Amino acid sequence: MDQTKKKKVKNAIQVFLIIIFAISIPMLLCLYAFQAKRYTDLTKEIKELEAKQERLIEDNKKLVGEISILSSAERIEQIAVEELGMHKAESDDIIRVEMTGEKK
Repeated sequence: MDQTKKKKVKNAIQVFLIIIFAISIPMLLCLYAFQAKRYTDLTKEIKELEAKQERLIEDNKKLVGEISILSSAERIEQIAVEELGMHKAESDDIIRVEMTGEKK
């Protein structure tokens, strides 16, 4: 009787392992499909972010060029003369103030 119980236990363990193995295959396939979808989504997001980065770099280059144009000395002088009525200071327009070391 001891032999038959051992055989039944051994058969039960084998059946249990076969069931676990049979269940694990679809679970692994589902996990693989999930990972593949996640990889595809991340790849798409990376491509979108790289395209956005390229657009931002181009926009930044344009803005730097506009800053260079707008901050040029010739343009500032033109605005000062034409719009603000300013002129370059003559040497007799410059007043020098000297400070002494005394504190009051």
